Amino acid sequence: MPNAAEILVDHVLSLRWADLPVRTRTMAATFLHDSLCVGVAGARAAHADDVLKAARLWGEPGADGGGRVLGRPGLRLPAPNAAFVNAFQIHSQEFDCVHEPAVVHPLATVASALLAEADRSGPYDGERLLTALVAGVDIAAGLGVAVTTPLKFFRPATAGIFGCVAAIANLRGLSRDVTLNAFGYALAYASGTMQAHVEGKPTLPLQIAGAARSALQAIDLAMAGLPGPLGSIDGPFGYLSLFETGYDIDRLLDGLKGRHRIEEVSWKPFPTGRAAHGAIVATQMLMREHGVNAINLKKLTYRAPPLIARLVGRPAQAEMAPAYARLCFAYLGGVVLSRGTVGLADFGPERLNDPDIADIAKRIVVEDDGNPDPAAFVPARAIATLVDGSKVSVDVTAQFGAPSWPLSRMEHLEKASRCLEFGGAGGRHEAVAMLFDRLAHEKDAANAIWAALEG
Repeated sequence: MPNAAEILVDHVLSLRWADLPVRTRTMAATFLHDSLCVGVAGARAAHADDVLKAARLWGEPGADGGGRVLGRPGLRLPAPNAAFVNAFQIHSQEFDCVHEPAVVHPLATVASALLAEADRSGPYDGERLLTALVAGVDIAAGLGVAVTTPLKFFRPATAGIFGCVAAIANLRGLSRDVTLNAFGYALAYASGTMQAHVEGKPTLPLQIAGAARSALQAIDLAMAGLPGPLGSIDGPFGYLSLFETGYDIDRLLDGLKGRHRIEEVSWKPFPTGRAAHGAIVATQMLMREHGVNAINLKKLTYRAPPLIARLVGRPAQAEMAPAYARLCFAYLGGVVLSRGTVGLADFGPERLNDPDIADIAKRIVVEDDGNPDPAAFVPARAIATLVDGSKVSVDVTAQFGAPSWPLSRMEHLEKASRCLEFGGAGGRHEAVAMLFDRLAHEKDAANAIWAALEG
């Protein structure tokens, strides 16, 4: 009887472009487009230059030429370090896509690792690159879906490294034995603490960065012939036992027989923690449908599942760091009530220290509604108590950007355009959008992507 790692590896190595449904192919190209544009914007994120400064201390590219970095034309780093910086930039502004049931941001890790790998060992055509992306998301999100208890470690990093290894194994056509050993080293390198979330520190995207970098190193070790632990997933000290309190292995294994997980991924319409998105849209609805505004609002209460209260229920503070504010609905709600939406420019010092927003934030709270589902984002309800004593409310039954309420093509392209503009590459939008419509047909997908992004 094969163990879980063997079953996952067999799935990963068997995936071929010809067998992927049209919807799977489309969503792979779409979310890769979304993620890389977000990563270009991330080159201008708080701490991005500091991260690059550190990464440049870790060595120069070798004979393979190294990997390129989003939003930084002409720069090359050793491939693992390029994966590190790109993954940080993709997740640094909380604008990257997310698999909600898994509580995993699969593209930040997988796309970064794949781009770096393609730079050092390519060329690979578009079909192979996109197939590898699908394989990686199947594994990273599948590990999250298997969990039956609340988030304990930072799963985008701990599960993400396995997704990266899976994607590279598919891309390079590695053997079963080498891939199993690489999974074993993914287990050895897996890490990610939620303490960074509690404190609102930039350590969250750095943990994702570490997963992307370590995945390339795990591959290298396995290809060099080093044997790794074979029970990396369901062994007594394997991934699920080590990082999760409760899990159902059948959710993971049976999920390999259904639709690919890339079809279940959600866009982020706003550069904030996904847990705040329902509350942001609910606030916009209260403003639009009930005339709620900063003047007539006495209190705004968002009653939502425990995960939401835990992730974005923190109070607003003076001198908030951007990483803290992106995960604080009190602040985000204040921004919405002051200008109607939340964007990339709302996390600079001027906005973070705006006394008017701070005043509104004091009137906003998130309450736990007792939902027993540890991964639920909905249903939720936003209740506005007005200064005249009356109350109005809206119910949230779906998250904007989710598969049940996706961004339209125009909304997707508008987001991509805003990200490129923020990252100083606004003039590349049309070329980038056109490329991703035909990426599967490119003979050298990575070079085509970089040519479109950098000109």
